[in-house]
Amino acid sequence: MLVDAHCHLTGTYLAEDQVEATLARARGEGVTGFIAVGTDLEDSRTVLDLARRIPEVQASLGVHPHEAKTWTPDTGAALAEMVADPAVRFVGETGLDWHYDLSPRGEQEAVFRAQIRLAKALGKPLMIHTRSAPEATLGILEEEGAGAVRGIIHCFSEDRPFAMKALDLGFYLSFSGITTFKKAEAVRDVAAWAPADRILVETDAPFLAPVPYRGKPNEPGYVRFTAEAVAGLRGISSLKLAELTTRNLEALCGWAPSS
Repeated sequence: MLVDAHCHLTGTYLAEDQVEATLARARGEGVTGFIAVGTDLEDSRTVLDLARRIPEVQASLGVHPHEAKTWTPDTGAALAEMVADPAVRFVGETGLDWHYDLSPRGEQEAVFRAQIRLAKALGKPLMIHTRSAPEATLGILEEEGAGAVRGIIHCFSEDRPFAMKALDLGFYLSFSGITTFKKAEAVRDVAAWAPADRILVETDAPFLAPVPYRGKPNEPGYVRFTAEAVAGLRGISSLKLAELTTRNLEALCGWAPSS
């Protein structure tokens, strides 16, 4: 069993009439589970509906740092109501993106903290986005006590010192198609070194397609190429990598796809 620990199946990312065919192609590649991610309140509603309808799909709902500027006093209450659903396994995608800065940094930080507190209140792990803000991301996670619920550093793109601090906080590291990119030596180093019980694989579809599809739209079925790359780095079989990452996801959020 292979699980895509982070993919986008809704909104502007994938037309509703393409979802079933996309998932069918993934199943044909041996992918049996999908964590679909919401990036704002409306998208999160659509993701939740998808997770309620398709058992292999479970949800991660939140407000992405790009969308932090859309947060209102009512957003937290609406998000809390949705996250309480059993089909929702994570809070997020939340975090900091100081590369694009599509929302003011102060708003990103405030919305990040609000979602950490929501995750703690509901006892669900976090789905973390971090770009060009490594120290600030780790600092907020520590200050807010995020280790109480743990979570995923999705699309891991940092180095070993960052990974060590994230692991110390109880977080899991999820590797994407970046692992297959020629210049991603630091990411491959972490993928080879990280504890076996704390790693996951994902696509972040439709972004960051792995080699041999780099530059093309990504989709959940391509997670097998990342899994093969990570397995090779660790000197284990792809089957073993699939088994341990699925087991890791179950340990983190209590859900695993049916066999």
